[in-house]
Amino acid sequence: MCAVSLPVGDSDGRRYLLVMDTVALARGRVISVSQSGQHGFSKTPVEQIELLEGLGVKGDAHAGERVQHLSRVRADPTQPNLRQVHLIHGELLHDLAAQGFGVKSADLGENITTEGIDLLSLPTGTVLEIGDGAVLEVT
Repeated sequence: MCAVSLPVGDSDGRRYLLVMDTVALARGRVISVSQSGQHGFSKTPVEQIELLEGLGVKGDAHAGERVQHLSRVRADPTQPNLRQVHLIHGELLHDLAAQGFGVKSADLGENITTEGIDLLSLPTGTVLEIGDGAVLEVT
C-alpha cells in the first residue's frame, strides 16, 4: 500500500501531495477541485470541497453510501458506492490539449484534478491523505 498526503498551503499557495511507498517517493499537486449537485458529464470548479466520511464530496451528485451513478442505480441500487470521489490526472488534460482538444479541469466530471502523480498506477487499496485528516482509499 502507498500513502499520499496533501499538505495544505505550500509557499507558492498550491496544495501538494506526496506519494510514498517502499520503492518510490514522488511529489504532485492538486490543481483543481470541483463538484456538481446534478447528474451530468461535467462538474463546476470551486475553491474548495468538503469530504464527508463514508459519503464523498458534500453537495455532489455522486455522494452517498450506495451507488449514485444512474446506470448502476438502475442495475442494482443496493451496491456500495465505490466512486464517491472522482480523481483524474491533469497530464491527461495536457495530452488532450496537445491533440487539439480543449478539455479543462472538471470537464470530465472529476472532483479532484492532480498533477505529478500517476493515479492510474495506484493499486486498489492505496490510501490518499489529503490536507489535515481527509483520507481517500482507491477502489
